[in-house]
Parts: sequence; C-alpha cells; structure tokens
Amino acid sequence: MQTATQVTLRQKLQHQIDNKTKPLGALGKLEEIALQAGLIQGTLHPQLNRPHIVVFAGDHGIASTGLVNPYPQSVTSQMVLNFITGGAAINVFCRQHSIGLTIVDAGVNFDFDANLFHGKLLSKKIGRGTANYLEGPAMSASEVQQAIETGKEVVAELAAQGCNCIGFGEMGIGNTSSASLIMSFITGTPVEECVGRGTGVNDEQLERKRDTLREVFRLHLPAIAAKPDAQTILEHVGGYEIAMMVGAYLKAAELRMIILVDGFITTAALLLAKLIDSHVQECCFFSHTSGENGHAKMLAYLGAEPLLNLGLRLGEGTGAALAYPLVQSAVQFLREMASFESAGVDRAE
Repeated sequence: MQTATQVTLRQKLQHQIDNKTKPLGALGKLEEIALQAGLIQGTLHPQLNRPHIVVFAGDHGIASTGLVNPYPQSVTSQMVLNFITGGAAINVFCRQHSIGLTIVDAGVNFDFDANLFHGKLLSKKIGRGTANYLEGPAMSASEVQQAIETGKEVVAELAAQGCNCIGFGEMGIGNTSSASLIMSFITGTPVEECVGRGTGVNDEQLERKRDTLREVFRLHLPAIAAKPDAQTILEHVGGYEIAMMVGAYLKAAELRMIILVDGFITTAALLLAKLIDSHVQECCFFSHTSGENGHAKMLAYLGAEPLLNLGLRLGEGTGAALAYPLVQSAVQFLREMASFESAGVDRAE
C-alpha cells in the first residue's frame, strides 16, 4: 500500500517525464526506470553517486564431491585472484562504466595473502567453505547470522562513502546448485526444473546434478517444511556468499539505494531477502535474464521485468554492470532533458 506522499511523488514524477520534449511514452522502458529511480530516492531529481558492485566469494562443500560441477573447487580461489588482478569480465565492465568494485572473501577454501592483496580484497571469511549438504546442514545458525550481518556491514560502509547505487555478484564453484535448491524450496518449483548447466556441465553431468539435488532436497525437506524461513533454508542448503548477499540486499533497501540485481544466484539471494523484508524488491532493477535454466522462472515468480536478455550465465555481477548505463541514461534524461515549456516547443494537439 502506497502512502499519500508516495502517490503524490509518483504523480509529479510522471508529469515531469511526460513533459519532456518527446511524444508521450517515447522513451519506453527508460521512462519506467526514471520513475522507479525517483520513487526509490524519494525525489524528483534522482542521481547516481559512486556506483559500486560487490562480488562475494565462497566455497560449497558439495563441490568437493564432483557430483554437481565439472570444475574443481580450486577454481573459486583462482577466480578471486583473477578479480584482484583485474583480469575478469567484471573488472573489464566496471572499468568501462566507471563502476567501483569490491571483492569479498565470504568463505573461500583458500588463505589469501593479506599483505599482498591489502586494499583489493575484503577478508570476511566465516569458514573455508560450507559443509557438504548431502551429509547435513551447510551452515550453523550462528554462521548464517554472522554472514547476514557482515553483508549489511559491507553495504553500510560503501553507503557511508557516498555510494547510492549498488549491484552484487558472486563467485563459488557449486553455487548454482545451492541457488536451485533455494529456488525450489521458496517457489515450489520441482528442483529438477530449477537446475541448469551452471559452469557448463554436459548432458550426463546435468542428469547426475539433478539426481544429486533431488536427493539433497529430500534430505532437507522435513526441516525446511517445518520452518520455511530464510534462516532455515540458508542453514541447510545455503552458502556463505549467498547469505552475505541476503544481508547486503536488506541493508541496501533499508538505505533506499538503487539495487541492480544480477543473475540466477543473486536473484536466489533476493528471494531469501524478501522472506525477511517483503519491501526489498521496491529498490531493485533486474539487470537481465540469465541463460541459466531456472532464472526466467524465478523472475516470473517475482513478477520482474529484466532490462536485458543476452544469454549471460557468468555471474560475477556482469549483468548488473552491463545494465548500469541504461539506468544512468534514464536518470540523466529525467535530470537534463528540456521540458516543452523550457525549450519553447509546441505540444501535440
């Protein structure tokens, strides 16, 4: 339910958009973005300050079994090193669009040299990867809480530095499996319909992944069915990086930051955040539809309309970085484009 103030702001924003020197609705989706940006920030003159993407990295115990992923678990730490040295896709796109980038070690099964990477990596490690959820819960209750609070702290620090537009990315071999299970438990979609190829499994590997996750789902269903909240789901099938993203979403929404939602795994984290605070989605722009199997279904469940559809399934926050210029363009036209009155242009009759 919108307040009277929100309704009035919406009307004023729409009037301002309609009075720009263009036919009504001629800027299409950009007009919707501009309207939402103004509503998020509570102003007729929204602006984007110090945009930033945070990539949370963590390992998953299930990955060490080789049942759900073709890449070894060591790729997580190797890719974090690639982020730190600036060689990954997310580095390229952030440099291109002048977006700040922070890499967070949420729980990678590797000890990074603190001196060597000082200032390039936030060490927030809770553990060296989660437990194997084929055998029991992935995390303890206290670990989940610690991860959520840490995600909030990371966002609060960036906001204190002037950031008001943020996107999240992730890195963790095996984390599409965790996201598939989260999606299934929350949306009620059969787990086999949530499972995709992740880092590129072949047909035989995909079937083994589905069989494995069906087994995981059955193992944890009694506990989650008894208490289907975000805390319980994270304890049983979550990941450190996913739990930190949950906290990050919650804090960003609390601070009324513009949030750029990336792909499959980051949207799974948003599903969890919404279980805690149903208003989180009000601050979100959905960057793209991932090529990962379950993402389109997840977006449909949320009633979300993505900005792009490029067949991406990389993660890292790359979709958020690519969508940022569209949000930037929407905000800029609202701020800078002349009105009919100021430009002395006649309106259509």
